[in-house]
Amino acid sequence: MLNRFLFITVLFLFFSCGNEKVLQLPEIQNADITEVLDVSPAYIFYDETKQDSVELNRKNLIISTNWLVNVDNRLTLEQALPSIIKLQEKKRNATMHKNEKARNYYTCNDTSIKNLGFIDFTDVIYKNLEIKKDTIEKPTFLPKGYNRRIDGLFANSPLSVFFNKDLNLEIGSKILSLNEFIEKVKLNFKETNAIGHYKLNFNKKMNFQDYITIKSKLLKMNGKYFSLNNNEFIY
Repeated sequence: MLNRFLFITVLFLFFSCGNEKVLQLPEIQNADITEVLDVSPAYIFYDETKQDSVELNRKNLIISTNWLVNVDNRLTLEQALPSIIKLQEKKRNATMHKNEKARNYYTCNDTSIKNLGFIDFTDVIYKNLEIKKDTIEKPTFLPKGYNRRIDGLFANSPLSVFFNKDLNLEIGSKILSLNEFIEKVKLNFKETNAIGHYKLNFNKKMNFQDYITIKSKLLKMNGKYFSLNNNEFIY
């Protein structure tokens, strides 16, 4: 608990070479993971003095530990993901001192407990979506094998969902809020007892706070009403 307390105290004021830096953590509520042991941290700062507004500090990372990746919530996915992918590849490609049980977590401020919460992203593989999303056949709520209509949408699998930079999403020809989407997924499950497999696509201009908000809510549904593809596409 001592290590965890010390970690909390330096999250927002980080000192490097005598320079004070502030990192604003993304906020979540009711995190499923509230304690991680045997950790080492990495920091991805918002730095408006740099051309890409990003500064990565990974000096204290130890391959065999769980990694706590602290990403400033003001960064966009376009800005933050190159550093995040670099960290993922460093651990995945490690040959010495590798610990197969060690995980990667995003560190968040859980406002419901006024303490830290964590989101596991070890198995997520980020990919750039090279083609225009308008050319992709956009599927619907029902998985393959069902042909019943819901709100004019037809079945296909896997189900692609496109989140724009304003937290709204496109599925089929519909534009929905995140909460509307969650309610439709629950309704679909209630009526069909079918668990769909969803592929998530995120606009690269989305800020990291909105990304974490979406992921934290969907992860609470994962396995109960649907399953999430490990591949996440950035367009």
